[in-house]
Amino acid sequence: MANNTINKEEIEKFSSLAKEWWNPNGKFKPLHKFNPIRIQYIKNKIIKEFKIQNKIKPFSKLEILDIGCGGGLLTVPMCKLGGNLTGIDASKKNISVAKIHAKKNNLKINYICSSPEKLSSKKKYDIILNMEVVEHVDNLDFFIKSSSNLLKKNGIMFIATLNKTLKSYLFAIIGAEYILNWLPIGTHDWFKFVEPQTLEAICQKNNLKLNEVMGLRYNMLEDEWKMHNNTDVNYISLYKKI
Repeated sequence: MANNTINKEEIEKFSSLAKEWWNPNGKFKPLHKFNPIRIQYIKNKIIKEFKIQNKIKPFSKLEILDIGCGGGLLTVPMCKLGGNLTGIDASKKNISVAKIHAKKNNLKINYICSSPEKLSSKKKYDIILNMEVVEHVDNLDFFIKSSSNLLKKNGIMFIATLNKTLKSYLFAIIGAEYILNWLPIGTHDWFKFVEPQTLEAICQKNNLKLNEVMGLRYNMLEDEWKMHNNTDVNYISLYKKI
């Protein structure tokens, strides 16, 4: 369907794991490991793009939309940095977990069960986060178009996903799911991975200009993720609305 980006199988898969979101040693342990480098990169780029001086609450007055927010692993730190946060996810269970966590921690976050094309708000955002979500949606072109429509002119969008390479199949599926058991088997479908140039072509059609692409690589010896120039497996792109 051209007017829908929700993949029901993907939603059911993540809904069944919803209670695990905030367990650092649970099913989402890899995302907890991944989070610090994502936050650092996003923070540095936003400060630079918006020429921010306030380093304590740098995202103050910025309207930020986290698409496919899950239980709020990225939404929460963005809120703590001072942003006005809206988190959307097509899974009711994910949104329920996110709301409970925000309430417990006295965080003012607007969580909505929705996909970008169904978000009824007329609000436009300064920043949109599409992190580790595009490989789980149907109709990527329409998903990017719907996301871009929610972004202010000169606003920025972060898109993080997996490249469609033999290396990504070996590392992200065979390695992470079958050998290391980092992720439940079936978490990813290699055929839905997206090459950076394919993503850029779709974004260009939707008034999004590529600013930068960076790779991310896991260092086993140090047990942490680091930014890297190699985009063969994980990568993050920064786009600006023109």
